[in-house]
Amino acid sequence: MILPFAQRAGVLAGLALLAFTSVNARHGIPSVAAQQFTARAELVEVYATVTDGEGRFVTDVARGEFTVLEDGVAQQVTTFADGEQPVSIALAVDRSFSMATGQLEAAKRGGRELLLELGDQDRAMLVAIGSEVDVPVPLTNDRRAVDIALQALDPWGSTALHDAVVTAFDAIEPAPGRRALVIVSDGLERGSRRSASDVLARVRASDVLAYPVVLQGKVPEVLAQLAVTTGGQAYRVKRLADLPGVLRRIAVELRHQYLLGYQPLRPVVSGQYRRIEVRVARQKHHVRARAGYLAR
Repeated sequence: MILPFAQRAGVLAGLALLAFTSVNARHGIPSVAAQQFTARAELVEVYATVTDGEGRFVTDVARGEFTVLEDGVAQQVTTFADGEQPVSIALAVDRSFSMATGQLEAAKRGGRELLLELGDQDRAMLVAIGSEVDVPVPLTNDRRAVDIALQALDPWGSTALHDAVVTAFDAIEPAPGRRALVIVSDGLERGSRRSASDVLARVRASDVLAYPVVLQGKVPEVLAQLAVTTGGQAYRVKRLADLPGVLRRIAVELRHQYLLGYQPLRPVVSGQYRRIEVRVARQKHHVRARAGYLAR
């Protein structure tokens, strides 16, 4: 078979690059392609939320006002983005029998408000939490399909909350760009195969943000740690009527975060956990970002 010129040129270029890489490797010289791959693999991305003294989102912070520290050492920020950016959200709703006394209906109303707040470029998926964890609607930009499945949920089973977090992270993590898990539950863990330590180990190895929303109860320690570790936020909603407003606020926050990227100054060691701190040069302003990352 004779390939068109453009295809032949592409194949030859690919073979030449492969040969160049092989020759360099034999002489211990890393190729440009290898260097670029390593740089991409080592790029650490951090999403940061900035609020003022009254808790309002701040969207006019310049790149030079941020400082990113890894294990206490300032890093050079090489990637920066602000303004509205697409987001992929896993909406995990507790449908267990303990949510049957009006809480599930409130979660449905609140979830609809979150979906309505998303933009055309945003995507969502639905995770149903019961004795087993189900994904009725995979990640899609068809928010109506997600809402239809959400409104169809009825009470069933116990609350495998730990399993739900791991399942949701596994499902949303492959999506490109900014990803988040929003959990709506009464926070009563029952019947998970995974422990709290399993959950925290899983989320430390990911850069997905997590927003646990607990209805009318105390936020469990594992969910509070989940939020801090990922750079999200945990909410305790005392009045069910307040839930839609909380979920709308989460959606707005996710669209107005800052993306900060850097290449670690120290060589990356696989399996090593490194702490991250993000600061902003403004008085009475607060920055929330993930606590660290697990090097791969």
